[in-house]
Parts: sequence; C-alpha cells; structure tokens
Amino acid sequence: MAISTADFKNGLTIEVDGAIWRIVEFQHVKPGKGGAFVRSKLKNLRTGAVQEKTFRAGAKMEQAPINTRKMQYLYADGDSRVFMDTDNFEQVAVPDDAIKDELLYLQENMEVSLVQYGSETLGIEVPNTVVLTVTATEPGIKGNTASGGSKPATMDTGLVVQVPFFVNEGDKLSINTQDGSYISRA
Repeated sequence: MAISTADFKNGLTIEVDGAIWRIVEFQHVKPGKGGAFVRSKLKNLRTGAVQEKTFRAGAKMEQAPINTRKMQYLYADGDSRVFMDTDNFEQVAVPDDAIKDELLYLQENMEVSLVQYGSETLGIEVPNTVVLTVTATEPGIKGNTASGGSKPATMDTGLVVQVPFFVNEGDKLSINTQDGSYISRA
C-alpha cells in the first residue's frame, strides 16, 4: 500500500531502498525559501541501525506489512531464544543478534510480540514496563539522600540501571523498556 509523508506517524513501518524501516520520530519542515520536506529518524528492522532521512513533502513510498504474533518466551538454546505461539503452540527460534537490545529485559515465560515481515522474523517487542530483581548494588549510606542522587544497580538480566539510594539488593523494580530507566519499586 502506497503512503505519502503526510501519513507519517511514529511506529509506522515503510519500505525504502529495499529495507524495512520503523519511523522513530519525524518532523514536517516548511522553510521560508524552497519546498517543504519531512525530516525523519528511522530504525532498520533487519539490522537495528538508526538513520536520519529527509523526504520531500508528499513523496510516496510503500508501507511495509508487518505482522505481530503473541508469543511466550521459553528458554535459551545456544545462540538463539525459543518462543512459543500461545494459540497453536508452534515454537520459533529467534537468533540472539536479532534481539540483542530486548535480551536485557527478557525473562522466562514472559509474553512478547514476535515481529514478522512475510515469513521473515525481524525480532520481538517486549512490554513497555517489566519487573526485574536487583542482583548487585552498593548499599545506601545514611545521609546520601539530601541531593536526590542515584547509584548503578545490576538487574537479574544483566541490565544496569541508575536507581535511587534507597534501593537494595533483592528489591523488585519496574523498569521502562523504551529507555532502560527506573520507574518505581514493584
């Protein structure tokens, strides 16, 4: 299906130069001199690379038909992860290098969305927030809270997050998967 730059919105997938891109952000620009254009930041769904592209206003391109399926994470198998379709129990192995960013949030039995383009698996989408357990952090020293600072904490998946001083080892925390930031205690 052909779309124009007027149809752009965050999260839309398009095909440009034989690659599949997700629009991360975009901005319509109308300079005082010359024609209007759209400045966009695109993420390549095959390689994970983020690139800035500029399109003329009204330029046409193909929308990429992306399918998502609800899957459950089962286990690690060598250098890939195995997911099971919750409807028909079909199992799919996804290579670790296709989901390297999401691995820091992945836990066994977690519900995720498998992203596919035709029969090609492009990766997974984890929920917007996940609950992880702190495995290592420095103890909070009394009197450190006046400035409202933070300290690094390592989670059970290997993710390192900046957390407030009152967080201790063993605490369960809500983490934002979009930017890897601390939200609250769970």
